Amino acid sequence: MVVTIFQPEGRGKSWTCRYEIGWPEGRTQHFARGIDALQAANLAQKMIGAELYTSSYHTKHQLRWDKAGDGYGFPVPNNIRSLLVGEDKKYEA
Repeated sequence: MVVTIFQPEGRGKSWTCRYEIGWPEGRTQHFARGIDALQAANLAQKMIGAELYTSSYHTKHQLRWDKAGDGYGFPVPNNIRSLLVGEDKKYEA
């Protein structure tokens, strides 16, 4: 599967960062909004991390990045940090 993060775009008084996740059953498209480009990009990464860690693929151990069990390399919101595994858990906890 492929995760794509697009360059943040200014929209009025806020910024939007679009992203796509190419799941086996199809591509999903979402966006994060922040007060500047950095916040929008950071929130998009956390949203990607949340989607990966709360997916059925993670629950069924069918998802991996580099090595199985090492995590996915995306930050997550504080309220789901208990789901982190491997290197993600080591560096985000």
